[in-house]
This record gives sequence, C-alpha cells and structure tokens, in this order.
Amino acid sequence: MDLNSNQITSSKSVSLYRSANTSDITETLANEVRVALIYNGISHTVMMATPANLEQFAIGFTLSERIVDQLTEIKGVDIEEVDNGILIHIEITNRCFMALKEQRRSMAGRTGCGLCGVAQLEHAMKPVKQVSMQRRFNINYLPATLDAIAAQQSVFNETGATHAAMVLNRTGDICATFEDVGRHIALDKLIGAVARHDCPVPQAILLTSRASFEMVQKAASANIEIIFAISAATALAVELAEKCNITLVGFCRNNRATIYSHGERIDCDAAEQILPKQTSLSQVYCS
Repeated sequence: MDLNSNQITSSKSVSLYRSANTSDITETLANEVRVALIYNGISHTVMMATPANLEQFAIGFTLSERIVDQLTEIKGVDIEEVDNGILIHIEITNRCFMALKEQRRSMAGRTGCGLCGVAQLEHAMKPVKQVSMQRRFNINYLPATLDAIAAQQSVFNETGATHAAMVLNRTGDICATFEDVGRHIALDKLIGAVARHDCPVPQAILLTSRASFEMVQKAASANIEIIFAISAATALAVELAEKCNITLVGFCRNNRATIYSHGERIDCDAAEQILPKQTSLSQVYCS
C-alpha cells in the first residue's frame, strides 16, 4: 500500500467485480490513524481519525468535551508523529487539569464513540448547556446547499469513507468543510476551527451523518444553534436538542427535511430572490 505524502489517503491494488466481470484497479482509501490526546503530559484518550486539521480537532475536542470552558485555557498544542500514530500534546491551565484528573478517577477510559469505557452512567450525559437565540435560517436556501455538498467533500469523493461537518452562512453558502472517518471528529474539527477564527461563526451547521445525542451535546458546548443532518436524529438527540434550545433538522435530502425541535428559528416563506422560479418549498419542509 502506497502512502500519499499528505497521509490522508492511500492507494491499493484491488479486484473490482461489476456486472459479472472482474478487473484489477487501483483504489483510493481513506487513512485512519491512531491519534492520542495527551493533556499536560498525561494520556487521556486515543481516537481513530483522518490525519488532517489535527490542531483544530484537538482544540474542538477539548472544548466540546468541556475539558476547558474557553480557548484561552488552552495554552498550547503540539503535534508529534511517531511510528504507530500521532501524539497531540495539549497544555491546559492547572485549574482545568486538576478538574480533568478528578473526572478521570471515576472513568475507565474513552474511545472514539465518546461513551464506550465510561465507568458510570452519569458521565455519559454532561449537564445541559443552553445555546443563545440569535440565529435564524430560511429553509428555502437548503436545496442549493445540498446540491453543493458533493463539490465540498474532496476526501469522500476519492474514498467514499468520510463524514463531513460544514459551516453555513445565513444564505446557505458552505463556508468551510471538515472531513473525517469519524463523524464526531469532523464536528470537533469544525468547533476547533471556529474557536480559532479559521472560519466564520456558523449561522447553522450541516452534518453528512445522523444526528446522535453526542453530536447535539458537542454543538451545545460550542453555542451552535441550528443543526441540519442528512440522516435521521435519534430520540435522545431530539430530547437533548429541546433542552439545549437547539434547532435540530434531520432527513435533509430528496426535497424534504424534518424539523424536530425549536422550529421558531426556521423561516419558511419563499422569497423571490431565493426561489426565482416562484416555487415554494414551505409545504415540503414546514408542514
């Protein structure tokens, strides 16, 4: 297997079976590497991740997992490549580190799903954090946004193996895209990029995956008010979105969407500048 210089993808000779015929081709695969997060010299967790935007990932994870409350409590991020993966050394304030050590005393560990290894049930759900109420979105912009997704997913287009988290502005333009083999990690990369001012504060975000409760929990930690997801939302995600004051919209595909919570942020009136053909999607989206 040949490793690309950017380490994001690899090439592999494979046999392709199609329509009763077999041929030898070269396939592009998404790389999945071990990424260890180390806080103040103490290993915290190992994730399987796409090796891109790793500093944004480290910052986003640290914020979304509430290891720190704000960016200024992260004092430094250093990335070290080793033979069997990548080490990310994160320096946080002593107060945050003491709190993290206290938390770890009652935890057996963590994995990429964010829950496996949690020793006690109460650690699965963090205290509810309510977001502000400053954003609105006209859902009639959404079809054009969805049409633009494919052009924004460069790694997925090569491999078919990554999820994406996208920053949307008020007119539905995709301002930034973060891809990863893990949907949680893609969102952490987005959160870290927003915190570092690498991209605009989102009017809304678009996820190319389902909306699980942890995705909502991470969004709440970053004060993200509106979530669009290509697939469904889980019952617990909807319950949490209600409590966190988040507008959660799922099944955003095939000329439809399902508004699960806090639909007051969603505008449904079709404006001429949005739909020049005078066709309204308000019945499809908002009924």
